[in-house]
Amino acid sequence: MEFLTNVVVLLHLLGLAAIVGSALFVARGVPTPALVWGARAQILTGLLLVGLNQAGDDEVNNTKIGVKLLIALAVAACAEIAAAKERKGQGNPQLVTAAGVLAVVNAAVAVLWT
Repeated sequence: MEFLTNVVVLLHLLGLAAIVGSALFVARGVPTPALVWGARAQILTGLLLVGLNQAGDDEVNNTKIGVKLLIALAVAACAEIAAAKERKGQGNPQLVTAAGVLAVVNAAVAVLWT
């Protein structure tokens, strides 16, 4: 079970890297597939991690998880809306930047909320 949890944590971190790398360093305002898929991966792997922790009888701070889920949904919404606007030729670089900044905020919540 520990190995599975570690694999999911790795995938979760790769999703974060895809969001932050794409939004803040690579594309600079242009939504990329990595941004969108990274946001989707963050939600999916985050939910899997909560399930794995609860299945292993570990205590889960539900308030913290709720805040992180809300931020992750905001990241995904920014990424999806930015990608849809880009396909229509109405690019919005602020949404891409917001997705990257919110992902960093979510990582800070994960690490600093004790």
